[in-house]
Amino acid sequence: MTLAYQVVTTAIKGLTRILCQVDGAQLAQVPERGPLILVANHINFVEVPLIYTHLLPRPITGFVKAENLDHPILGPLLIHLWGGIPLHRGEADMAALRRAMEVLEEGHILAVAPEGTRSGSGDLQRGHPGIVFVALRSGAPLLPVVYYGSERFWRNLRSLRRTDFHIVVGQPFYLDASGARVTREVRQQMTDEIMYQLAALLPPPYRGAYSDLSAATETYLRFPPGAESNLRRI
Repeated sequence: MTLAYQVVTTAIKGLTRILCQVDGAQLAQVPERGPLILVANHINFVEVPLIYTHLLPRPITGFVKAENLDHPILGPLLIHLWGGIPLHRGEADMAALRRAMEVLEEGHILAVAPEGTRSGSGDLQRGHPGIVFVALRSGAPLLPVVYYGSERFWRNLRSLRRTDFHIVVGQPFYLDASGARVTREVRQQMTDEIMYQLAALLPPPYRGAYSDLSAATETYLRFPPGAESNLRRI
């Protein structure tokens, strides 16, 4: 851990606490060790530095769009300093997927936002099935984590107000193909089942494309002993 890493990361954590009132008590439920796929919604840029710094010292990384490699601030921070995995969106980026597998094999946290892009509004968008490959190949547990409130960040900043940033951590589960042939349709169903687990943790106005929880299925989800579906906890 370099001095630059310590200084920058500490400064960013302090800045997020100044700008946001963080309701992050549930982050204590994140396991302290072992491989983990942290699957989350994606509202705007705020949650990335906030979640990264608030989960330390647990090693955590995630996918970063490859375009940020050339960004004068985001490239050095997210990729070079924090070890983000550059991902070429819209294609099968096998180099990124291999690096994701290595991260999990090392016992670290891999953060994935299946929506693939920021919503801005906080409403859940349809999930993309890229997460399925990593979850099935690694066998790592998935932990649903959602946030809401940061959609007001820019408005609050202009008004010199702090933003309430709420974090909810759900029950872990595994993705299990159960011997099924994993076709494109099956991958999308698996993704939707994951997304419904996220939706169940959000207040109803934020559920977006997954508002109808009665349409949720759990065909390909397996919950460990002592855990239950997040749909049953609402």
